[in-house]
Amino acid sequence: RDGLVSRDIELAAVSGTFFNIIHADPAERARGFERLRALARTAVSLGAPRITFATGTRDAENMWAGHPDNDTPEAFDDMLEAMKTAVQIAAEHEIVLVFEPEVSNVVDTAAKARRLLDHFSSPWLKVVIDGANLFHAGELPRMREVLDEAFALLGPDIHMAHAKDLVRDGHAGNVAAGTGLLDYGHYLQHLSTLGTDFGGALILHSLDEAQVPESVSFLRNKLEEAVAEVAEARSRL
Repeated sequence: RDGLVSRDIELAAVSGTFFNIIHADPAERARGFERLRALARTAVSLGAPRITFATGTRDAENMWAGHPDNDTPEAFDDMLEAMKTAVQIAAEHEIVLVFEPEVSNVVDTAAKARRLLDHFSSPWLKVVIDGANLFHAGELPRMREVLDEAFALLGPDIHMAHAKDLVRDGHAGNVAAGTGLLDYGHYLQHLSTLGTDFGGALILHSLDEAQVPESVSFLRNKLEEAVAEVAEARSRL
């Protein structure tokens, strides 16, 4: 309208993590996929290139809560069947679905994420990586090893990244980037080496508005250091 300044807004993705794709109630799943179809149509009209997604849990009440049955072959097969519908929706609308490996969901490791990607081999199914999501109980001492494995297995298929932090393992982090235990230097070094498909979208979440300036400054400083270290390492080759 007159008097308003027009600015372009780039949408890296829209969130599709609003239902549990392996919910015990088939009707609940069906409603979720109908909403996903509507979201895909809207996202395309907005120019968003991706929809973020999750691989579900056997917990019937909370899609971000772990469950012992998540690690069963039956849960993985159930997830594959449900993901087939999600990938079909993404393909129909030509929008990339980026799922998130997360310790409380069925796909809780980079190795399982690789299995999922290889099962479909679809250009419409890729990964959003979140370094704080990857550590099962007792794995913090192996932080760099876990991150190295994740990027080695998933690197070419990582199309977006999250920036938050964790204060303990065995649980997906939910604090602002730079306020927890994640080795951001190492994480960002890996991100800086990804190819053009990544696109550079690093999305902050799990923080209050008042924390944004500090987290942004932290990430920019760490990213500058990471890029410099990667360049130096390449110069020695």
